[in-house]
Amino acid sequence: MNMKAEQQYIDLFTQYEALICRKSAEVLNAPRARAFADFERLGFPTRAHEEYKYTDVGKYFAPDYGLNLNRLEFPVNPYEVFKCDVPNMSTLLYFVVNDSFDRHVHPSSRLPEGVIFGSLKDLAVEKPELVKRFYGKLADTSADGIAAFNTMFAQDGLLMYVPENTVVERPIQLVNILRADVNFMVNRRVLIVLENGAKAKLLMCDHAMDEVNFLATQVIEAFVGERAVFDLYELEETHNSTVRFSNLYVRQEAGSNVLLNGMTLHNGTTRNTTRVQLAGRGAEINLCGMAIADRNEQVDNNTFIDHLVPECTSNELFKYVLDDQAIGAFAGKVLVREGAQHTVSRQTNRNLCATRESRMYTQPQLEIYADDVKCSHGATVGQLDENALFYMQQRGISLKEARLLLMFAFVNEVVDYIRMDALKDRLHLLVEKRFRGELDKCRGCKICK
Repeated sequence: MNMKAEQQYIDLFTQYEALICRKSAEVLNAPRARAFADFERLGFPTRAHEEYKYTDVGKYFAPDYGLNLNRLEFPVNPYEVFKCDVPNMSTLLYFVVNDSFDRHVHPSSRLPEGVIFGSLKDLAVEKPELVKRFYGKLADTSADGIAAFNTMFAQDGLLMYVPENTVVERPIQLVNILRADVNFMVNRRVLIVLENGAKAKLLMCDHAMDEVNFLATQVIEAFVGERAVFDLYELEETHNSTVRFSNLYVRQEAGSNVLLNGMTLHNGTTRNTTRVQLAGRGAEINLCGMAIADRNEQVDNNTFIDHLVPECTSNELFKYVLDDQAIGAFAGKVLVREGAQHTVSRQTNRNLCATRESRMYTQPQLEIYADDVKCSHGATVGQLDENALFYMQQRGISLKEARLLLMFAFVNEVVDYIRMDALKDRLHLLVEKRFRGELDKCRGCKICK
């Protein structure tokens, strides 16, 4: 194993472990030593690992990045610089600046009684039993070097807790802002718990405020109780000098319904890992993803849906549009365990390469150990339909406009899965702007102006 990239972080952790722990919370510190031992053993995943064959992880961690281990506050009030331009959304708006939950909470962000949304570090001190019950229980540091790395270094992040049978009517919006004057790394942790019968929607948006090199690791653990309904939308709109490694772990109990929709509109290099456990009868997951990439951008999505019990449903749809020299990768595995009868599973990956220089790697997989199931999977990689382009040009539509219309129609299916009309409308507009090259920075966000 090439330990060059790993060694600097092993040395850093050894030297600053006491400071990292002092500036965090006991519950978050408890698994650090084990995560460190796992990271020393595993190192970063290499391309020799089947699950990471399309992304050279060590390469991105090799440069020097600043880390805010001392938890110094960045002088920014995000409410003053950020104006979300999603009309009619009426979200409860919160911010994480780098990897620290921002304490400027807007008075309009009133949550139903019993609902908790705030700093993971602070709440781990205030409610240690709650955090201890869930933290680190899904993110297995012994199996993944990124999860181990994040667990070693994460000092804060977000806790979202919705008690039994509580409905959060308004969507919650969390804006993750990357802010620094030097090349910078953030390690963010997110813990989401919906008790039985709870309902909530969370929209997470990633933005980069400065033109430096950013590297962000993020681990999200989501526990969705019986009959609970949860929507998680992730929207990445950063810039070409941003590298993102995000691991999302979800466990669903009986009768729960989850929609995960990850959309990459602007990025540098992105690797999203999603692991879903369907652990109770009647659980349903809709897992969607969309990537629009051009220039030398890279988007790699790796998914695993584990049907542990009978009568669960999984529906997976990922679409990519790649232009210029962009690289896309999708590997999706669905595992149907022995005894998981009456499983219904559908997995689809559709990809459009707009140039001959763009590259798409796709690897859908089904592994089935039960005999009474309905499962299908398929993948296509194609180019824009020449006949359709010709037909549209014959009717007075320019070649450029015809290309835009076809690409826009292609990804709309993923946007249409969104279960919030205002967000769906806004995403249609953002996608159109992205294809027209107008979205180098998002409209209405004063950060990027």
